[in-house]
Amino acid sequence: MQQNERNYAFIDGQNTHKGVQSLGWRIDWFRFRIYLREKYSVHTAYIFLGFMVQHNALYEHLQKAGFILKFKPVLPDGEGKPKGNVDADLVLQAMLEYEVYDKAVLVSSDGDFYSLVEHWYSVDKLKVVLSPYIRTCSSLLKKTAREKIVYLNTVRTKIAQKKSTA
Repeated sequence: MQQNERNYAFIDGQNTHKGVQSLGWRIDWFRFRIYLREKYSVHTAYIFLGFMVQHNALYEHLQKAGFILKFKPVLPDGEGKPKGNVDADLVLQAMLEYEVYDKAVLVSSDGDFYSLVEHWYSVDKLKVVLSPYIRTCSSLLKKTAREKIVYLNTVRTKIAQKKSTA
């Protein structure tokens, strides 16, 4: 870690949550924020989420952990399930603040971020892609991030919620 770097994290909230949940564990967001700061010099960490009023307690928790929340309205998909696709919002934020941060950390497995990662990599602005799991990570993302990809399941002991003993 370089102490003088001012790095930003851009986190696809739903993709990250669902990715680790599919592996049978949950992220401790306080521990994850510390991990991002200590390991990757992340100064500012955005989480992009679909907004649903029933999740206000979660949103407060994430803010207390040190994340900046960026919301997208949630609409029903073709089957009536809530859908809040945040991909364009994440890319827009990354480009609006492009001159402010030294390096970028993307947290997602979504191949829709292929072009963004490709650009960051080509101009040496990509710090790392943190993907929940190798099997669910887009092959486009793996190909583009090359050696700058880490799977969250490999750092689970540092960022997972501790099991309650109660």
